[in-house]
Amino acid sequence: MSENASPNKDEIFSKVLRAGRRTYFFDVRATQANDFYLTITESKKHENNNGDSYYKKHKIYLYKEDFERFKGIMDDVMDYIIKEKGEEVISDRHNPDFKKEEYKSAEIELEEKENNHNAFIDVNFDEI
Repeated sequence: MSENASPNKDEIFSKVLRAGRRTYFFDVRATQANDFYLTITESKKHENNNGDSYYKKHKIYLYKEDFERFKGIMDDVMDYIIKEKGEEVISDRHNPDFKKEEYKSAEIELEEKENNHNAFIDVNFDEI
């Protein structure tokens, strides 16, 4: 082990947010100069075709000089989302009655075709 390496580098400070199939890890780590930075890791559970599970991870490194701007932009973006769409979660995962727009329009089109088809079927040939 080199002199600059910290034996507990990964254990400086951590918080975990479990959110369904996703888990977010907020970890404080140390630079070689022993300054701190933040890593945010998203870990998402997936399954192979054979049913075996595996995790995909995405990581962001955030350094102190960017904290204020990052936090400000995050606040702005989150406020915008809440203002535009409210706090209610709208998705098929959280609401089993939710239908995606493409499926809604396809269902409407199918209903119209069925209605038009039924109109032809209901023709009374005795009147001709």
